[in-house]
Amino acid sequence: MDPTYTSDRPGKSPMGMDLVPVYADEAGAGGGIRVSQAFLQNFAVRTATVHRGTLPVSIRTVGILAHNEERVVSVQTKYEGWIERASVNNVGETVARGDVLFEIYSPQLVTTQREFLGAIEYVGRLREGGAYQEAIERAQSLVEAARERLLYWDMTDEQIDRLAASGAVTRTVMVFAPATGFIVDKMGDSMEGMRISPGMTVLKIADHSTLWAETEFYEDDLRHVREGQAVVIDVDAFPGREWGGRILFFRPAVNPQTRTLTAFVEVSNPDLLLRPMMYVNVAVRTSEAADVVMAPAEAVLHSGTRTVVIVAKRGGVFEPREVALGTESEGMVEVASGLAAGEAVVVSSQFLIDSDANLRAAISQLIGGAGEGGAGMAEAGPDSAVTEPDSAATPHAH
Repeated sequence: MDPTYTSDRPGKSPMGMDLVPVYADEAGAGGGIRVSQAFLQNFAVRTATVHRGTLPVSIRTVGILAHNEERVVSVQTKYEGWIERASVNNVGETVARGDVLFEIYSPQLVTTQREFLGAIEYVGRLREGGAYQEAIERAQSLVEAARERLLYWDMTDEQIDRLAASGAVTRTVMVFAPATGFIVDKMGDSMEGMRISPGMTVLKIADHSTLWAETEFYEDDLRHVREGQAVVIDVDAFPGREWGGRILFFRPAVNPQTRTLTAFVEVSNPDLLLRPMMYVNVAVRTSEAADVVMAPAEAVLHSGTRTVVIVAKRGGVFEPREVALGTESEGMVEVASGLAAGEAVVVSSQFLIDSDANLRAAISQLIGGAGEGGAGMAEAGPDSAVTEPDSAATPHAH
């Protein structure tokens, strides 16, 4: 426990600990250390072989489901009016394309309907009166202009045909759902009686057959992901169920608080089990690290400034070796330099061997420093005392 205390014979240290023999050749070739079989057995030291192959890169991250913004439709009017009867009043209701959303009274629509019917009546009188064909064609153009204006104001062809057939102006006009989906937003608490203006969003309809997952990727994962890449999604609400998706696009900048980049993943949701704002797990699997030297990630010791593995050699000799790492995935890590395929590395209790190697290196430096500094210390004064260590061939104990 005190590396500065050494002895040339077995025994106990002043702290009562048994001294451990240290031999000159114990460092082994290349600066390794020899470890007894008893140590290997007592601490269950295991090794694994370094090999070359393809490292499957698997990235797991999280995301939150959101509406597919490409499938969100706003219901607006191009004219001023008042809603007199609403068929849909609640957020969360489902509608199908063509369903009636509400009926609206608009003076502009009433006026245009009258113009349309008046133009039709005028054409009829000209034909009955035997007017010139040119006059009839000019009158017909007025009919087409009024009809086109009604179409621009989102009346359907069927509504206009019924108007022409009945010859009577309808006070209110039905507004139909432009898409199938859920009502996800509405203007105001109660729609009936609401006054609306051109361009005002009355309702929003979202199609949930596909959703977007706003997914966060850390900076060191960005080299493995790209637009169009397939992903797999699962949620806690449905264990064992998976959904497929693909990365659509990324935000242009990294979030400065989380140091992550947001990716928008399109998720197919045909049975509508997934809902917006659900928390999801996202897995991306790729095989970009091909033909690389890789070792178990548990074999690596991180000291902050150095990355070290313990290489097992023959005869119980172990060598601490600094390595440079690359991609890490599924319990394996790419070794860019420091190891070769076929070498064995320690994957358990390696920190003990590394600590022992550092301890013995410190003892060697202390002993060597005392030997080199003996003359200087002798010159320091008559009271100085120096103990000269024995030769390296003599066994010591510490």
